[in-house]
Amino acid sequence: MKVIAAILAAGRGTRFGRDKLAVSVGDRQVWRWSYEAFANHPEVDGVILVGRPDNLETLQSVPALRHVLGGERRQDSTLAAVQACPDDAEILLVHDGARPYVDADTISRVIAATRSHGAAAACVPVVDSITSVGDGKVSSLDRSTLRAMQTPQGVQIDWLREALSTATSEFTDELSMVQSLGYQVQLVEGSPENFKVTHASDVLRARAAYGGPLTRTGFGYDVHRFSPDPSRTLMLGGVAFPGATALDGHSDADVLLHAATDAILGARADGDIGVHFVNTDPRWKGAPSIKFLEFAYDRAKAAGYTLVNLDIAVVAEKPKIMPKAEEMRQTIAAALGVSNSQISIKATTNEGMGAIGRAEGIAAWAVATIREA
Repeated sequence: MKVIAAILAAGRGTRFGRDKLAVSVGDRQVWRWSYEAFANHPEVDGVILVGRPDNLETLQSVPALRHVLGGERRQDSTLAAVQACPDDAEILLVHDGARPYVDADTISRVIAATRSHGAAAACVPVVDSITSVGDGKVSSLDRSTLRAMQTPQGVQIDWLREALSTATSEFTDELSMVQSLGYQVQLVEGSPENFKVTHASDVLRARAAYGGPLTRTGFGYDVHRFSPDPSRTLMLGGVAFPGATALDGHSDADVLLHAATDAILGARADGDIGVHFVNTDPRWKGAPSIKFLEFAYDRAKAAGYTLVNLDIAVVAEKPKIMPKAEEMRQTIAAALGVSNSQISIKATTNEGMGAIGRAEGIAAWAVATIREA
């Protein structure tokens, strides 16, 4: 019987607070662990990835039978997977993309039971005492008869098609759907490690076993020549240097912040400052570069990263940088919402060598380290 696995990655992670599927544990994102468990299983003939409009491109970074859009409800995503199955598929294994650590033995048990019984799912005994508080009454339940359901859940595709086509209410899983039609299902042994990432604490649990938060480092460099325009103001690190010769550029030409912006963008392979702020765009004419830095860090935060530190080195013959270094650190830290201790600014000269040494301009290097929150 041909077995196809569907990894459901269309959820919004409302309880988690952000896209939990994109969080990295060890060396890969949560959804990627789920995908690889099935893609590498010898009894699985193909994998379908079911995503959202905003993550489908990411899912397409790995080979699969199909990459399809899911829906708001779980059964809508399951239907999309069923419709994407090849004609000769007989069993569909439906697995939560947020259960990254399913093991091969659990998958094999579900496949075997589905072949024998038509529908099966992994489950584990409930270890905590469970109390019912419905209708104002408090009563204990016999936990020896209770099971916590897991995925994968395997179902004969013809059963699943029938259940999906006749469903008039919302179901939380595939076995509930086929049971509503009177089909008998089989439960098999799951694994405590096959837990679902639902809350931030679940990520900590996963990282304790499979690797800590991902840390990334980016490098930035920029150089600007001095401007012949006496009306321009020299800006470095978001701080004005009145009376000093200004730098030439489309924006305010803050070479220090340009290097820092590229470092943060580079830590996530998120392009560079020229990609996001084209120097022919009139919107950025004279723009304060602190906005570029805020933009880069906002993108990093949206992806789940936080700044560890930002180290900046400025090379200039003039003006003297260090008297205003503390003010620059405070300005950058305030813009990013981080501590001053996370921002480092150093300065040196080029000892009279080269264009910088001839005081033709100023150069800056920056290294940014970011870590998953």
